[in-house]
Amino acid sequence: MNNPKISFENGYIHLTTRDKREGKLPIRLYPRLYNASHEQLQDYYFSPMGIHWPKLDEDLSFEGFFLTENHPKNNSALCKLFFEYPELNLRQVAKSAGLNTTLLQQYVDGHKKPSAERLKQIEEYIHRLGKELSEYCLSTIE
Repeated sequence: MNNPKISFENGYIHLTTRDKREGKLPIRLYPRLYNASHEQLQDYYFSPMGIHWPKLDEDLSFEGFFLTENHPKNNSALCKLFFEYPELNLRQVAKSAGLNTTLLQQYVDGHKKPSAERLKQIEEYIHRLGKELSEYCLSTIE
């Protein structure tokens, strides 16, 4: 791939190829890159197969930027939520929200559509979790 360009914007690694194809990957999927400094992210080189960050020991293939499995499967809010926040464990969210894990996975994948009531149930759990986390104080734990 001749003269590709990469940039880091809005939580994504963007790739533009010489023939102007554009692909992107969420940086959260790559902890070494996600936790790297700006300087570390800029220390890369292109190989025939992809991008290599030698000091981070991370490689991304050019092909990966264009594979459909590296992108949300549908445009639903649930799909986007679990794609953008991979630290949310789908099984644990389902269990804690009182949902069947397989059913939640089908909602996320777009194979089934949740009712308005079901979406509200999931949303209330996510908001409750966020509130609990925001109130968590590490300095008071012994």
